[in-house]
Amino acid sequence: MVLYIIGLGLGDEKDVTVRGYELIKSADLVFLEAYTSILCIDKTKLEEYYGKSITVADRNFVECEADQIYLPAKTKKVALLIVGDPVCATTHTDIIIRAKEEGVPVEIVHNASIMGAAGSCGLQLYNFGQTISIPFFEENWRPTSFYPKIKYNRGGGMHTLCLLDIKVKEPDFEAMARGRTVFLPPRYMSVNTAAEQLIEAEETLGEGAFSPTETLCVGLARLGQTDQVIIAGTLEELKEQEFGNPLHSLIICGDTHELELEMLKQFIVEGSKYKLDEKET
Repeated sequence: MVLYIIGLGLGDEKDVTVRGYELIKSADLVFLEAYTSILCIDKTKLEEYYGKSITVADRNFVECEADQIYLPAKTKKVALLIVGDPVCATTHTDIIIRAKEEGVPVEIVHNASIMGAAGSCGLQLYNFGQTISIPFFEENWRPTSFYPKIKYNRGGGMHTLCLLDIKVKEPDFEAMARGRTVFLPPRYMSVNTAAEQLIEAEETLGEGAFSPTETLCVGLARLGQTDQVIIAGTLEELKEQEFGNPLHSLIICGDTHELELEMLKQFIVEGSKYKLDEKET
């Protein structure tokens, strides 16, 4: 039959498009991908609104058992629900490729995502360079592969959207070593943690990709929801701000146009060392 890959947007159960809603209602099986992002609501609300039972596809399901999503679509209508837009993560692209290799028709229903909503702070989307991901630093693993991309972007005057790490249903290896299957509590990287890690990366590498005390950055939380938060300032300033619940993202600014700066005024940290008015002159 067909595999529908449907974007849910960034808000709640009502952010789905009319077409997406109708396809979900018509589906025989419905899956919710809960690995690359999360909604601010429980899946029971989605089930009530769509009138469908929903199977949550966690990391293991998506990475190891994805055939349970697309193979039934040979004979049934299957809907895979994606937070944001379906084509913003390679995970979903891989599912699309594998489904088509099995001869399964795939239809994509787009929706809002962080890639577009980031512009709500006033920075123009056509001024963005490569998007990067910032993983949680661990005691013996502190990767900085994102650093050269920030340096490249800023070298060309471009802004950098930083997607922050999500840890959901991560195995507890110490418990597994004792023969128990235990998962660690979910962790969602905050703007504060990202700012601290970026500062550490600059101090470690010292190539001047950005300045923790001078480069303008923008912290974003829960974009597309009624309680979204946008705060602009330096990394040293943003690490001290309160952003609230996940999900968070961060933008490291490149060259800024006067119209962008004018828009950012409403979000700047009070008393910020980054003087927007001086930058306009």
